[in-house]
Amino acid sequence: MTTPDIDTPKATPRLTLRKGEKLRHKTLVNGLFSEGKSIYDFPVRLVWRTLTPRQLEESFRAGVPEKVDRLQMLVTIPKKKRRRAVDRVLLRRRLREAYRLNRLPLATAVAARDDIATLEMAFIFLGDTNTSYADLERKMINLLSRLEKKI
Repeated sequence: MTTPDIDTPKATPRLTLRKGEKLRHKTLVNGLFSEGKSIYDFPVRLVWRTLTPRQLEESFRAGVPEKVDRLQMLVTIPKKKRRRAVDRVLLRRRLREAYRLNRLPLATAVAARDDIATLEMAFIFLGDTNTSYADLERKMINLLSRLEKKI
């Protein structure tokens, strides 16, 4: 039995969601929902906005924190639509997984632009019933490709 060589480069990049890719700063979230643009593909709504390096710097008093990546996202499932916590958690996991696996084309488009310091996105689930992963992934691919064309 042979062990794989540690120094060999991987053919595909790792698809993990790091802490810096999660939108968690209150000033950024508030700005996203007050100034963001929206794309809709039932049952998912995408609210997004881009920030220039200067705008990102002005969002924080003490400078930009270390863990702020070029792409930042959050997922929200309104309690009014899905009352049971297990349903909200299930849908949140499905949306996050669909985003994680399909974000690379958008990430390369953002990385090619020097005027974008960060792209903030919020995925909001609007349906009344649980949706299958295949349907959510199809909607996610559609939303991300439309967003890529807009920026």
